[in-house]
Amino acid sequence: VAAMTTAGVRALSTGGVAALTTDQVVALRTDQVAALKTNQVAALSTDGIAAMETRDVAALTTAGVGALTTNQVSKGLTTDQVVALRTDQVAALRTGQVVALTTDQVAAIETRDVAALTTASVAALSTDQVSKGLTTSQVAALTTAGVAAVSTSGIAALTTDQVVALRTDQVMALRTSQVAALTTTGTAALETRDVAVLTTAQIQQGLTTNQIVALTTDQI
Repeated sequence: VAAMTTAGVRALSTGGVAALTTDQVVALRTDQVAALKTNQVAALSTDGIAAMETRDVAALTTAGVGALTTNQVSKGLTTDQVVALRTDQVAALRTGQVVALTTDQVAAIETRDVAALTTASVAALSTDQVSKGLTTSQVAALTTAGVAAVSTSGIAALTTDQVVALRTDQVMALRTSQVAALTTTGTAALETRDVAVLTTAQIQQGLTTNQIVALTTDQI
């Protein structure tokens, strides 16, 4: 397998690719992996995906990453492979693929790459992916558009540490429905500088009575 030319690898049928053993996948050279067509990538078994060297995962084209099935993503990709993804590969992930990520896989996305997630993908994150997957560093790395895209259920699921990690500009970007979705403990966890930048609309149309009651004297 390792002796095949890249043209030879590209000539393999999808059935042939699907039949590759894990040892054969491990034997693939980086340039061979980069040469795989999208339908060949999609044909790899989940065991085959898991067997890929991290350097080979990083060598996949963005189209190749986008071709991964949700089954390959959730049951094939290891956390080390997720760490190895390039920023443009993370940006190429389809919404369905992001939804398929386990919480451990979400946590494995490099902080610098979190900002590359599309707003549609961020909006599709489940409450578990948000509260149990995203690290505080990842939360702080989200773009303001990304924060504004988080579902209200996702906002409600934020831990106090995640709320504390929000940047001031991220707090300013929250939609009024998102502000209203914050738990009372989450509201109480807002930094005083973050409370100070809340817009009139966020205060009048966002904050609920219970949230206002939960504000600390320092926040007021």
